[in-house]
Formats: sequence, structure tokens, C-alpha cells
Amino acid sequence: MTTPFALDATQRAWCAELRALAAERLRPLAERGEPGRVNRPLVAALGALGLLARLFPADGPVRAMELCLLRESLARECTEAETALALQGLGAYPVVQSGTAAQRARWMPEVVAGRAIAAFALSEPGAGSDAAALELRAERDGAGWRLTGEKAWISNAPEADLCTVFARTGEAPRARGVTAFLVPGDRPGLSGRSLEMLSPHPVGTLAFDAVPVGPDDVLGRPGGGFRVAMRTLDLFRPSVGAFAVGMARAALAAAVGHAGRRRAFGGPLKDLQAVSHRLADMATRTEAAALLVYAAASAYDAGEPGIAARSAMAKLLATETAQEVVDAAVQLHGARALQRGHLLEHLYREVRAPRIYEGATEVQRTIIAKELYR
Repeated sequence: MTTPFALDATQRAWCAELRALAAERLRPLAERGEPGRVNRPLVAALGALGLLARLFPADGPVRAMELCLLRESLARECTEAETALALQGLGAYPVVQSGTAAQRARWMPEVVAGRAIAAFALSEPGAGSDAAALELRAERDGAGWRLTGEKAWISNAPEADLCTVFARTGEAPRARGVTAFLVPGDRPGLSGRSLEMLSPHPVGTLAFDAVPVGPDDVLGRPGGGFRVAMRTLDLFRPSVGAFAVGMARAALAAAVGHAGRRRAFGGPLKDLQAVSHRLADMATRTEAAALLVYAAASAYDAGEPGIAARSAMAKLLATETAQEVVDAAVQLHGARALQRGHLLEHLYREVRAPRIYEGATEVQRTIIAKELYR
């Protein structure tokens, strides 16, 4: 069993295999993709290589540790592949955890094969970090509802084939009165547009013009949608930290290699104490972030108490550390790292968003502080 302090030999070998797959099989597909659009060949390859099957094992939900190792390993070699896999998980895990047998039978084989693209539609123009403030209306229409409103900053929108959509079905404020719906992407009245973001991933809006949904589209129970969202986020939050650790490791490796090769002031950069100490700090912080991510994942898998605080700490430290490490690696490389197409230029754009999505850094601090006084 994995401890919070080390990975065993089998896990290390699997991580090396994942990194090789990402570099040799997935990165070429990612490079041929169109920025800001769903890369369906890449998602199909994740299915064909069995990686989506590891994300959605037949015997139940994925273990948090396995999810973290998947995301960290892919991120070190191909952030686009990591994100494509993570988005399939985020969009479809509400179906795994709260869906009916019919919903799972209809959609999960397609998701696991990489033929159906999933989206998690929670955020709105006025409800980002404050997810309980959502306003998408679900108005009664006979036995079902009509969805009216807008979702914003939704990954894989508007191209997703299935969307987990959270809407307000009751008058109760905040988290109460929210219901989760499974909405196919071709449902009448559903449209959207792509948003041009800092990173190259597909992100867009979804517009609901009296979109019809019925009892068979409900995930979980009416009024229990916020719990559906939180169950998914509780599983995925530590793995956002793993994604960040993967990027930090990639940036650190680039910085170490560059400092060893680049000569300045009469010798290699690594012989300058200012540089060597900076690298030492980068390595130490990256390792500390990884250990906290592994600890949170192990605690989740063991069913230990205090998961909310552990997950928040892991995401907080890992994403903030990755931002610092990538920035330091850029500084050590100098102007070459700012050229479009350089690994660090790519990571610099990629590393910013994880400090915001699935609960911004400030939200994680709030969660941790509340847990201290619980």
C-alpha cells in the first residue's frame, strides 16, 4: 500500500510507462490539434490506450491515488493529454457516482472509448468560486423542467456530447434547491460559443433557451445537485494538485538541464550560488507539494476524516508552488523561455488556471480555516 511518503516500485514503473505514452503517442496528436477546440483524435487515443478505462474502472470509482498519478505523469510530458483525460473524468464522474443504471449504460461506454466528450457545467457569469450562487433556472413543465440561463467558462463547451448541468429547481437559497441534470449536447434550445483563453484548452459558454429535461435526466435526486457536484470535486481536487506537480517537475527538469549547459560569467550557470540555491528551493517545494498531494489522495482512499481540509491543502500548496517553480524556470532561462513554442512559455500559460478552477486559492484557504474550527 502506498504511504504518503513514497511510491512503490510498481507505481513508479507505471508512471514511467505513462510518461513514455504521453511523449510518444499523445504529444504528436496534441500538437496537431486546433487551440481552443476539442481534440477528438487525442481523446480517442486516451480511450484506445486504455487510460480512460483506468479513469473509469469497471469495478467502481477510481482510487484518488491512481487518478493523481495519471494526471501528474501525463502533465510532465503533455499537458493537453492530461487535461483531456481530466475533463472526461470531471464531466462524467457525476454519472458514475449518482447516475441511474440506464444513464451509465447509455453514456459510459462511449466516454470510456473516447467517442463521447463530457463537460461539467457548474460555473456561471455570476457564480464562479461562489458556486452555490448559481442562477440557471429549471422551471417546471409537466413532469419535467425547462432550463433557462447561461453557463460560462465550461471546459469542452460548446462541443461536448454530454453535459452535467447544475440548475436551481427550488426557491431555497444557496446550495439548497439545486438539481443536477444529464443533458445531451444536441438537446433542443442548447447552444454556446467558444472563449479564447490564456491556455489552449477548449473552454466556452452554454446558453439554455428553455431546454427540456425530464425525470430520466436527473442525476441523483431533485434538490440534491450540490452534493453531486461536491462529491465529484472532492475526488478531483487533490488531482488538480497532481496536475500542478507534473508541470512543476517538467519546469524543474528544464531548469536543471539549462543551468548545467548554459555558460555565463566564466562557467555553467549551476555553479553560481544564486542559481544553485534557487534550483534547490524549486526542488524542495515541488517535492513537498507532491507529498501533500499523495497524502491527501491516500487519506481519501482510506476513508479518513478531514478530507476537505487535506484536499484543499494539497491543491493550495501544489498550484501555488507550480506557479512559483515555472516562473523561476522562466527567469533562469531568460528571454528564450518567452518565445512562442518553448516548453516554459507553454507551461507559463498552462500553470495559471489551476489556481482558479475547482476552487480558487482563496477558497481553499477558507475551507482550511473553517476546518480548523470545526
